[in-house]
Amino acid sequence: MISGPEAYRLEFFKENGFLRKTCKSCGRNFWTIDPDREICGDSPCTPYSFIGEPPTKKAYSIGEMREAFLSFFERNGHARVRRYPVVARWREDIFLTIASIACFQPHVTSGEVPPPFNPLAISQPCIRMNDLDNVGKTGGRHMSVFEMMAHHAFSSDQNEVYWKEETVKYHHEFLTKELGIAGEEISYIEHWWEGGGDAGPDLEGIVRGIELSTLVFMQYRKVGGEYRELPIRIVDTGYGLERFTWISQGTPTAFQAVYGKLFSDLLSIAGVEMPEGEILAESTKYAGLMNIVDTGSLRATRAKVAEKIGTDPDSLERILSPLEKAMAVLDHTKTLAFMLGDGIVPSNVKAGYLARLLIRRTHRIMQSLGIRSSLSDLLLMQVDHWRGQFPELSERADYIKKVCDLELERYERTIDQGKALVGRLLNLKGIRETKRLPVEKLIELYDSNGLPPEVVKEICEAQGISVEIPDTFDTIVAERHAGASKAGPPKGEDRGDDSRPFEGLPALPETKLVYYEQPGL
Repeated sequence: MISGPEAYRLEFFKENGFLRKTCKSCGRNFWTIDPDREICGDSPCTPYSFIGEPPTKKAYSIGEMREAFLSFFERNGHARVRRYPVVARWREDIFLTIASIACFQPHVTSGEVPPPFNPLAISQPCIRMNDLDNVGKTGGRHMSVFEMMAHHAFSSDQNEVYWKEETVKYHHEFLTKELGIAGEEISYIEHWWEGGGDAGPDLEGIVRGIELSTLVFMQYRKVGGEYRELPIRIVDTGYGLERFTWISQGTPTAFQAVYGKLFSDLLSIAGVEMPEGEILAESTKYAGLMNIVDTGSLRATRAKVAEKIGTDPDSLERILSPLEKAMAVLDHTKTLAFMLGDGIVPSNVKAGYLARLLIRRTHRIMQSLGIRSSLSDLLLMQVDHWRGQFPELSERADYIKKVCDLELERYERTIDQGKALVGRLLNLKGIRETKRLPVEKLIELYDSNGLPPEVVKEICEAQGISVEIPDTFDTIVAERHAGASKAGPPKGEDRGDDSRPFEGLPALPETKLVYYEQPGL
């Protein structure tokens, strides 16, 4: 197995004057053509320096950036492929399409089925729910829905398409010649990638503090702790469309660049005003420090940012929290539009559970902001906003609204039924003696009975029982249901009727796997 420095020593780097260095902050190895650079360029080693100073030759809308990418690779011999659904029905190990390569795992990557085109380019909507509690708080560094622009090549001994040299060359030319980013601005950090059972060395493309892209050279399959050579070598790249759009505009948050007018419309509906002065831009520059999922504490991460910009955490929380919640609603409603539009039915199992969790989380955030519009109305705003780029969502608009409304009706009934359960639980000796509800019980009440933590906390504290809601509550719950390897349906809430599809919705035909047979669909 080739790993270590030799996996990254490319002729492209040598011919273009790149130097291999070790970051004095994080210790990672990286490549740069700037002889004076001592820091890898990624956050939190360095703050974002593109806010207010975009490094590209012009500002791109999200549609313009997507087209620039796909057209560039079409000109370079790649076939453009339409997006796949965000629900990974062809996979047994994951429920959602979490990366563009997931569209081709396991059948294409194993060599069983040829790719639809070779090489190909795609811009694939992806959903990841392992960072839910970061969404909105990191300025756009984390989103639950995003598009992964990618170019993929599948090579074998009989058919060599391209490998490391060409991959890095294409990447560098897209950033420099197409987008106008100076070569000195780009760092390539050495890394190792694993996903879906496949693995390989990779390079992370960094510009002004933010990771824009990942170039994976997938050549191994991990079996029982051992790495075995794959029958084909796979170029697995990922270019973050939203991040590329963001740096081209240099806005204080990615949400302004990605959503445009919809951003201001949502703030108006929520009654949220933009912070005055430079505090938003200054705090977002240190978004790399705001990882609540890793630290487990919003206050601790907020304090780090407050120290950097010379203010106190409480003031920063008061100023930014309403905007952060509004941005989370903006993100989550787009995610739900895609989930429901691609046929996910909220339930208590598999992808349906993740849709249910997100509907309820979004509803709770909307309530905390005092938003009077219905959740389904906000979903339809998303459908209308993305109509030109994803017309298929418009075709499912009535279905999206009906599913959302029915799920929220069910949610309200669940809360009413569950309040009595909490009362009985509080009579347990252990809880009465400690006057504290364990976090695990809080999660169980949500996971099994659908009771939101805020409701449980209110009931408990009225009876003198303390409750601490983790800052990462929704992420913890989502991760328990992220893949098919997780245990079956939770007990309680959805035994019986709730595990069945909604009554009143049109019946859906049985899914047939045709993504590889008919790639033009």
